[in-house]
Amino acid sequence: MTLEPAARADEPILRNLLELYVHDLSEIFPQARVGADGRFGYEHLARYFAEPGRRYPFLIRAGGELAGFALAMRGSPATSDPEDLDVAEFFVLRGHRRAGVGRSAAPLLWDRLPGAWVVRCSLANRAGLPFWEAAIRDYTKGAFEAGDLPGSPNPWRVFSFRSPGR
Repeated sequence: MTLEPAARADEPILRNLLELYVHDLSEIFPQARVGADGRFGYEHLARYFAEPGRRYPFLIRAGGELAGFALAMRGSPATSDPEDLDVAEFFVLRGHRRAGVGRSAAPLLWDRLPGAWVVRCSLANRAGLPFWEAAIRDYTKGAFEAGDLPGSPNPWRVFSFRSPGR
């Protein structure tokens, strides 16, 4: 299992994976709608290649095979500190779920970028909530905080912790 920084040449791969990701999330977020071109789109992707040091795109591979992606950024919508690291988007392809890929990739992400981390998960994301709580609990050995924030259409669970990096 690897977590590889995505290069600008990988942008089309991320764009394709983001379509699958947003499709999955459209069950939770009804505002995620297909455009006239038949695509959901992801308006912030170009910023991940234009803002190095603030935005971090990664590809997840399992056994050398593409298995998902992670997008992280400095500055979280859930905090006021512009240096907090935020898991903006995280996706594992269905064929790799429940095989430990996400549970392996998340710590690799946190280790790569030491500092204060924020993970936000919609309370309506019934699969995501237990995943994130367990992954963060294991990574931090229980040294994290969690709280709820209002949101539309759903409130959010916000986890915060520190990564020492490796």
